[in-house]
Amino acid sequence: MIQENTSKTSVDQPAAQASNEDSTLIHMGPQHPSTHGVINLTLTLEGEIIVKADPRVGYLHRGIEKLAEITPYTGFIPFTDRIDYLAAMFCNQGWCMAVERLAGIQVPRRAEYLRVIACELNRLINHLISCGTTAMDLGAFTPFLHAIREREKVNDLMEKICGSRLNYTFMRFGGVCRDFAPGLDRDILDFLDRFEKFLPEFNRLISGNEIFIRRLVNVGVIPAGLAVSHGLGGPNLRASGIDFDLRRNRPYSVYPEFQFRVPTGGSYRGEAGDSFARYRVRIDEMVESARIVRQAVEGLPEGEFLAKVPRNPAPPAGEVYARVESARGELGYYLVSDGSDRAFRLKIRTSSFCAMTVIPVVAPGMMVADLTAFFGSLDVVAPEVDR
Repeated sequence: MIQENTSKTSVDQPAAQASNEDSTLIHMGPQHPSTHGVINLTLTLEGEIIVKADPRVGYLHRGIEKLAEITPYTGFIPFTDRIDYLAAMFCNQGWCMAVERLAGIQVPRRAEYLRVIACELNRLINHLISCGTTAMDLGAFTPFLHAIREREKVNDLMEKICGSRLNYTFMRFGGVCRDFAPGLDRDILDFLDRFEKFLPEFNRLISGNEIFIRRLVNVGVIPAGLAVSHGLGGPNLRASGIDFDLRRNRPYSVYPEFQFRVPTGGSYRGEAGDSFARYRVRIDEMVESARIVRQAVEGLPEGEFLAKVPRNPAPPAGEVYARVESARGELGYYLVSDGSDRAFRLKIRTSSFCAMTVIPVVAPGMMVADLTAFFGSLDVVAPEVDR
């Protein structure tokens, strides 16, 4: 942390703040242990009370959207993994869906099932990290180790599915890069049998812990109207009581063929939209993701896993917006084509960026310790903020 007295005027604060000799300027991050990635939060404090919270992004800006203009469509697939390193499978899928819609590529039904299985396993990976680090940020280290242990088991499955544990590059235009290896379906079902017993154990370990609950309940409340106006998505939106999920409300792929529930806030302790609701929505979403994976594996159809398409398609001139329900919410690709073999323009819509915009509104008035709980509950990933 870098601490400054705001009694002197600087470019970091207006003169009105600088005149208050009782206030202090604190830079939380990018190396602060409670920030999830290289993100800087500039805090103006009076004692331990936050007067102003100013997120400063850009530490991970790599120009990915500009790279799409100079990289062939197929060659850009690995770049999408870097948008969200904890939920890279969704980044693959959104990009492939955008190009497929422009080029008129039909994805085989088996390939769609394989995509759903990979994405929902990836959702488990993300939420295990999110819930584990939320507990660790508040001083509970043991639950994090349990979450990491289960995540590694899912990583083992992902490695069997696509050969990688982090940056997958599994999707292809028209399907996926390879089919299931023999026996992989049985391995996934065996894991689900164990995982469905693990979640109640994890809840007994930390979700029902009274100290943990009190650190999160009624902290960082985001009302439904505020969540919608700031474009929040995924668990952050649903925790505020908004019953919206792209998989159900704007169906894509083969999600309409599966039965699953969309958890929303309002049924947990505390207010809808508080930090505990965001945490519990992610816990309950893992139950539903496991349910979807089981249905997909048991009902996996026969057929091709990849349609016959050009190695690097050149879609006709036009524009399209394709979006998926990522682990953090809506992940959208606005793609403009000029008929060549690479994008004319690409704009990526991410939920982490939207989540950062709500911090200056909600954080003032809370203590610094509560900001740690609030920020952790938003599940922000730095690369998705900057792109």
